Amino acid sequence: MTESIDLTGTPSPRVQRTPSARRAMPAMDSLFPPAQPVSPIEVKPERLPRDLAAFTGAGYHKGRSRLWQAAWFATMNLVFSKWWLPPRFRPAILRAFGAQVGDRVLIRHRVRVLWPWKLSIGDDCWIGEGAWLLNLEPIVIEDDVCLSQESMLCTGSHRHDDPAFEFDNAPIRIGRGAWVAARATVLRGTTVNPGEVISAHAVRSRRRP
Repeated sequence: MTESIDLTGTPSPRVQRTPSARRAMPAMDSLFPPAQPVSPIEVKPERLPRDLAAFTGAGYHKGRSRLWQAAWFATMNLVFSKWWLPPRFRPAILRAFGAQVGDRVLIRHRVRVLWPWKLSIGDDCWIGEGAWLLNLEPIVIEDDVCLSQESMLCTGSHRHDDPAFEFDNAPIRIGRGAWVAARATVLRGTTVNPGEVISAHAVRSRRRP
C-alpha cells in the first residue's frame, strides 16, 4: 500500500475532541481525604524542686542588732566605699564596727564588707578596688595577703537538695602570703593555703580543681 503525501503545505484540519473524549480527572476529595480532628495535647506542669516560700534562714545569725546593721550599711555605702575617703581611714572604720584589723592594711575604694564584726585581717594586707567580702560567716585573712580588684570571698551558700533552699554557710580562711587575683572567687568552707595563688577569674572551693 502507498501513503499519499500532501506537498501543497496546507495544514491538516485539527481534530476536535469532545468533552467525553477528554481524560477524566479524579475528584479532589479522593486525592485529599478529609482531615481528622486533632485532639489537643495535655501538658502537665512538672513539679518544681524548689519551695522558696518555706525558706526560714535557719542557722544564720547576723551577730548584731538591726540598729547596728543599719548603721553599718549607711556607713559603708555613704562613706567607707567612696573614692574620696583616704585609704588610711578605712581600717579605723572597720575596727569601730568590730573588725580585727592589723597594721599597714591598705583598703581601696568600692570594697564591700557584709559584717565587719565577722572579719579578721592580719598585718600588711592589700584589698583591691571593688573586692567583695560576703561574710555571713567569719572570714580570716592572715598576714601579707593580697585580694585583687573585684575578687570575692563568699561564705554563703544553699542546700541544693533541700526544697526550702536553706543556708549552707561556712567560714573562709586565707593563708599568709596568698594572692587572690582579679575577679577570682573563693567559696564557703575554703582554706586557701599559705602562699597559694588563685588565678584571675578562677573559682576556689574546698574541693580543689
